[in-house]
Amino acid sequence: MIKDLTEGKPSSVLWRFSIPMFVSVIFQQLYNIADSAIAGKFAGESALAAVGASYPITMIFMAIAVGSNIGCSVVISQLFGAKQYGKMKTAISTTLLSSAVLAAALTGLGLLGAGGLLKLLNTPADVFADGKLYLRIYIGGFLFLFLYNICTGVFTSLGDSRTPLYFLIGSSLSNIFLDYLFVTSFHMGVAGVAWATFIAQGAACILAFLTLLYRLGKIKTEEKQPFFSILMLKRVGRIAVPSILQQSFISIGNIFIQWRVNSFGSSVIAGYSAAIKLNTFTITSFTTLANGLSSFTAQNVGAGKVQRIREGLRAGVVLAALIAVPFVITFAFFGRTMVLLFLPEQEAAATALSTGVTFLRIVSPFYFVILVKLMADGVLRGSGAMKYFMVATFTDLVLRVLLAFVFSTGLGPVGIWLSWPVGWTTATVVSCVFYGTGKWKQGKV
Repeated sequence: MIKDLTEGKPSSVLWRFSIPMFVSVIFQQLYNIADSAIAGKFAGESALAAVGASYPITMIFMAIAVGSNIGCSVVISQLFGAKQYGKMKTAISTTLLSSAVLAAALTGLGLLGAGGLLKLLNTPADVFADGKLYLRIYIGGFLFLFLYNICTGVFTSLGDSRTPLYFLIGSSLSNIFLDYLFVTSFHMGVAGVAWATFIAQGAACILAFLTLLYRLGKIKTEEKQPFFSILMLKRVGRIAVPSILQQSFISIGNIFIQWRVNSFGSSVIAGYSAAIKLNTFTITSFTTLANGLSSFTAQNVGAGKVQRIREGLRAGVVLAALIAVPFVITFAFFGRTMVLLFLPEQEAAATALSTGVTFLRIVSPFYFVILVKLMADGVLRGSGAMKYFMVATFTDLVLRVLLAFVFSTGLGPVGIWLSWPVGWTTATVVSCVFYGTGKWKQGKV
């Protein structure tokens, strides 16, 4: 259901809009976790390490999809808030067409370069073949992943956070079922995990696309608008390109960190793979709430109601903090149980288990810090203040990568984990300073 976020009490409007988005993240991350958990439980530690070794590369592809999602969402939200429905439709169709072309090109490049990317990551020989197989199947379904992200971005731009939730529930449950079927019944190993994601994501993409076309057809405009516009592509690109770069650089930074992790052997890779999946669950929850705040911000900027945004930010921080509490408690005190979800107990190596538990205990208390940054970033991004948004993000990224190498020289893997709190804390200060200047209020993209 399309909803105007510029009317009503800001905190109530934002919470009603954001909570379905958070629930959708739960289901989205469930099937991400299922990939690793089923691989580790039923195909062994080496299979878990293979999925984990390819994870930073898959995140680059996801980063491009998410960055494009952000670019179109901000522009569409502002046009919707300004009630310029004709231009809004042009922005949507332009984004869909250009995204399909970009996704096809990246799929070709990824299929050709999968093995080379894994070699660059210093992937151990005992997991290389499985990692390459998983990666090639994943990249083969990138077009579905890309267009699905664009469709969900459009839905949230129009104030509809429930439709993406329904698709994610269906996709996630299907993915988990297929994971289990392919790995335990058909004994397909890592390939079964990858094909399960491919099929579930493909079905969700097609259904989301058809639903979007139906919804857009019900929005009437006074005059016919062009299906594709270079000017609109440039407008979307002013937000999308920095967002893609920001998301991609984060993923590239994670590749450097994965490279360093890989140097400590497959058991450390397996433990890190389990822990980083759990950590990603949490951070993605906060990021999704921040995306909701971006849509709220963009609609209100488009409607000229900037004064509503400050209350929206407060409401977003409170909601994120409430969500952080169970994550922190679970990871800090029950980390062993959580990591064992990914490892067969009879084979669980002490190194893999302790690696995952230590990572979670070091990082999880700082969720209360990073959520503040992500919420402030949501306002910066939604208002089109991409320069400030990127500086704050790169501060975190550069510090985490550099310190991961510096600290691990003397402290081993623990030094890598310690780089997270330092990078997060510093970047949070930077984001808050940029928000506090108020320069983001200056207008529309």
